[in-house]
Amino acid sequence: MGEAEEQFVQLLRRPGLVIERIVSSGQASPPGFWYEQPQAEWVLLLQGEALLRFADEDEARRLRPGDWLDIAARRRHRVEWTAPDRLTIWLAVFHGEEAAPLAAAAGAQGS
Repeated sequence: MGEAEEQFVQLLRRPGLVIERIVSSGQASPPGFWYEQPQAEWVLLLQGEALLRFADEDEARRLRPGDWLDIAARRRHRVEWTAPDRLTIWLAVFHGEEAAPLAAAAGAQGS
């Protein structure tokens, strides 16, 4: 399943708010890449499984359906792993003055 492109669908955009659905099929952040976006992000894992790592923590966090995180603006994080044998579906809410979807941040890094 890891062959498919990761999908980003913007569901809602308002000043200071972007809601996005992300569908992963085995993707992970490229080696050495860290998200460090200027807006905060609240993320809910709807389906699948993932490992999310923060630069300021020793171990990655395993996320399962129903798990959520509120990621502070500029907090360095990366996706270590998403389940390769099933879809991992995320609901991401970017909030703050400079809200921008994850696809834009990833695209800016060439991933």
